[in-house]
Amino acid sequence: MPRKPRLEFPGACFHVINRGNYRRDLFHLPGSADAFERTLFEACQAYAWRMHAFIIMRNHFHLALEIQAPTLSVGMKWLQGTWSARFNRFHRQIGRPFQGRFKAAIVQPGPAFARVVDYIHLNPVSLTFATGS
Repeated sequence: MPRKPRLEFPGACFHVINRGNYRRDLFHLPGSADAFERTLFEACQAYAWRMHAFIIMRNHFHLALEIQAPTLSVGMKWLQGTWSARFNRFHRQIGRPFQGRFKAAIVQPGPAFARVVDYIHLNPVSLTFATGS
């Protein structure tokens, strides 16, 4: 049975997340996070996304974005597919770097979305306190 399509409409705000397959580190190698960031900005430009916040951690990423048209699914497919192909080609690997389909929670604009943005900005700080680094 096919998945239900995501609810997408102009002005919708999302908290998008995905992690490395088997929770493995994807962005710890030099250049991997930079390459993902460049590909992310290409996607924002191509799919008319308004990025409010993002963080690229060692094995996952978070995005807080607003869409201007119903392009989240097609844009995320392009973002993850393009970066995965580049990553695999550079590292001479095959297979899926990401654990699967991305997660996207629709968030009410305003205070709720502001909390998501704050969470994303504070994510690396909470990691530092948790590990004692």
